[in-house]
Amino acid sequence: MKHVIFLLSAFFFLTTPFSWSQEKKKVLLDADTANEVDDLFALSRILMEPTVEILALNAAQWQTSHWASPNAMEDSYRLNQMLLGVMNLDVKTNRGGMARMYDWGNRARYSAAAEEIIAQAEALEEGEKLNVLALGALTNVASAVFIEPNIESKLRVYWLGSSYDFENEVLGRNDFNCAMDQYAFTHLLFSEVEMHIIPVNVASKMTFDYDETRAKLANRPLGDFLLKIWDDHIDGGRLSRTIWDLSIIDAFLYPEWATEVTITTSKDNGNRNVFYYKDIDADKMLTDFFEKVTTYQRP
Repeated sequence: MKHVIFLLSAFFFLTTPFSWSQEKKKVLLDADTANEVDDLFALSRILMEPTVEILALNAAQWQTSHWASPNAMEDSYRLNQMLLGVMNLDVKTNRGGMARMYDWGNRARYSAAAEEIIAQAEALEEGEKLNVLALGALTNVASAVFIEPNIESKLRVYWLGSSYDFENEVLGRNDFNCAMDQYAFTHLLFSEVEMHIIPVNVASKMTFDYDETRAKLANRPLGDFLLKIWDDHIDGGRLSRTIWDLSIIDAFLYPEWATEVTITTSKDNGNRNVFYYKDIDADKMLTDFFEKVTTYQRP
């Protein structure tokens, strides 16, 4: 009888979809969702991923942009709510900082998003790290670290931003996400936060063709929502788009689809090790996106 019980227990353990050794990855999302089309494509992909647990979805600002609305962060917050409604998901949402970090003194932008990052990091067991996937300016993440420096070693940040010349080892800051909060990026480079970065010169490989995207996504609730975002955007007439943010989402979900190297930043950029993605398999990422979105069933 003991042998039968043991065999049944072993069978149950081996056939359980997520065994004790396969716990879901805990993730906190931080995105300037209303800024460009790519944010919603990327968020929709990870929100349906069964191997992760989304702890919260934070709204980020892009107030420095010349085409920003009067309250960019609030627009992102509301669009986050719309996406979750379309997908019928119950995920905690937070408002982030209204604008970039302050120029001097207490530079932090105090917000529900920053407080969420601090609370989640402080709740971790010794040796654990909080995965933060940041798709826009690093205002919320850097503010959290500025407010509570003790969480530095507890954060693992995946971010789309900056550029990197791998041949000449030059880090550039002329991209949109850097420009929206230059100090936030600097503050994190001079911290102990573990950083995994896809530079824009690598993420640019993630190109979607409009006709193909419409043919595959049309007449599906989530697909129609994403297509409407494409059509209604300020530059909605584009026949192709770079879906930048999907690259960092998939690099996190599928490490084997990306080539990551360790670089040492210059003295004026922290003089420390940072993980940069040198290449991605954009074809696999694109194929995976269409497969997942077209077969998605609302819970």
